[in-house]
Amino acid sequence: MSETNDTGTAAPAPVSNWNVPNALTTLRIVMVPFYGWALLVDGGDSVAWRCVAWFIFGVAMITDKVDGDIARKRNLITNFGKIADPIADKAITGMAFIGLAIIIDTWWMWAITVVVLVREWTVTLLRLSILKRVVVPAAQSGKVKTAAQAVGLGLLTLPLLEVDGWLDVPGEVVYGFALVILGIAVVLTITSGYEFFREVWRQRHEIREKSPERRK
Repeated sequence: MSETNDTGTAAPAPVSNWNVPNALTTLRIVMVPFYGWALLVDGGDSVAWRCVAWFIFGVAMITDKVDGDIARKRNLITNFGKIADPIADKAITGMAFIGLAIIIDTWWMWAITVVVLVREWTVTLLRLSILKRVVVPAAQSGKVKTAAQAVGLGLLTLPLLEVDGWLDVPGEVVYGFALVILGIAVVLTITSGYEFFREVWRQRHEIREKSPERRK
């Protein structure tokens, strides 16, 4: 039996958490430890397992796009999806940054990892917790940042410097290209984070100005 709202018309039935987008999001979360393990087999020197890790990362990035498209197209947006989807995204990219920092093991890669993870998880936790009265839509720079991260991390997951023979030079070229893309992603991570916090401050300031206590 359908419920009715204040106007007497039938209210839409709540969306069940048991749907395809949420299943894909859950799958992405489950992939994280498998990706991390495959990436770090033999300290990251295993060509075969690095390729497996790249495949897992690619599937995760594809499901990230697919589950969002399905949820919006079929109106399958749920509270679980709102919480789990960003967590899944940050978990797989966070694992990639940490795993690659362990493999590359340079100060600049660790610095990049710390800066990116602090920004990503701070923004995510704010979106899920204290910003209930503030809605900050995803900026274009944030979308480009996400794409740049996916490309850069995906390429670096491949064993580009572990191959020999005729793949040696192409591997080094692609590795350099991947570092450039990752550098662009880091810049966009910082700028989009600044834009996010600026918008949060602006909206919260407007809310305070409009509050009844402020008008007294």
